[in-house]
Amino acid sequence: MSSNYCAVALASYACNPEESKGRIYKEPESTNRAEFQRDRDRIIHSGAFRRLKHKTQVFVAHEGDDYRTRLTHSIEVAQVARSLARSLMVNEDLAEAVALAHDLGHAPFSHMGEEYLREAMKDYGGFDHNDQSLRILTTVENKYPKFRGLNLCWETLEGVVKHNGPVVGNGKDNNLHIACKQLQEKTDLRLDTHASMEAQVAAISDDIAYNSHDMQDGIKSGMFGLDDLRDIPLVNRVIEKVERNYPDIEENIKNHEVIREIMGVLIEDVMTETKRNLSNIKPETSDDVRMAGLQIVDFSKEMNEELNELRKFLFKRMYKHYTINRICVKVERIITDLFKAFMHTDYQILPDKWQARIEEVGIYDEAGKARIICDYIAGMTDRYAIREHEKLFDLYWDMKK
Repeated sequence: MSSNYCAVALASYACNPEESKGRIYKEPESTNRAEFQRDRDRIIHSGAFRRLKHKTQVFVAHEGDDYRTRLTHSIEVAQVARSLARSLMVNEDLAEAVALAHDLGHAPFSHMGEEYLREAMKDYGGFDHNDQSLRILTTVENKYPKFRGLNLCWETLEGVVKHNGPVVGNGKDNNLHIACKQLQEKTDLRLDTHASMEAQVAAISDDIAYNSHDMQDGIKSGMFGLDDLRDIPLVNRVIEKVERNYPDIEENIKNHEVIREIMGVLIEDVMTETKRNLSNIKPETSDDVRMAGLQIVDFSKEMNEELNELRKFLFKRMYKHYTINRICVKVERIITDLFKAFMHTDYQILPDKWQARIEEVGIYDEAGKARIICDYIAGMTDRYAIREHEKLFDLYWDMKK
């Protein structure tokens, strides 16, 4: 038996590790792990994955230990992805690998940090956290003797690249981000097609997890309560169900039960819609899934409309809450100051290994230099970015006795 066995039966349209398109750099097969398992393990053991524990989901880490971070969010996405993958008889290991890798490229302070890093990089090729995830997997992680990156399977890299569907075609901007462009030169990612079922499972699991859990964190923070959510039909139906079933329930447990029920409703809707799509399309192979011309793993039209109401609510009442906006003012200063200092003051104030990377691309290559600095800043945790800013701009840092 090949080492690339699967523990459970797979549908014909699933990605089978024995049929993987392989890795950029040839490696011997593992004697005890399937290829997608190896990918998952390499992601979990990466430095970028560990640092997610101190990267913002919505609330900066120091605001409370119970709020989600990028790490706990990624673990929750992976849990949903494995459950969906098994129910749909597709490869759990691949779905989990894509789920665990999907947020590796987030800058410190989440989308706030990304906004200001993108502004800093506007003259040097820009910044996109999805593309940065790919760059980490293919270039930034540097721990193997024969190659840069983690040398993951084609299918795992494809899933990260097509996290939001096809990259080119159908009116999309065909100007590729740097990591995607560099990888495309090494292997054809088929950028005009959809991703595998497993990658689609990971993407929808992200939606399920963050919509549910951001709502839970918002309630915990006091930004809003369950009663404020009653105007959203999806949430109100669940609240009324919980109240009928448990009329004397404690408020705290009620909050948890509502979130749990909402996740169940979303998962059931995805399963129903996906099975309907599978029945209509009848894919026989993983390539049939890619060429279907639509996202097979999806919410129903009705559920998407209801989720949009929840997204609008969270945007207004949570993501644009005045306390988050105040943090945003500080984040702009931190990210912008750090980039300007490293880029325009003296790159030799960077740690040694990052100086070496700039010297490797050439100190007079402005775009190359900016990209390395971007890698350094994007890889920072929230608290590391704060500390680096203090070291550089607090005149008396480490000089007080």
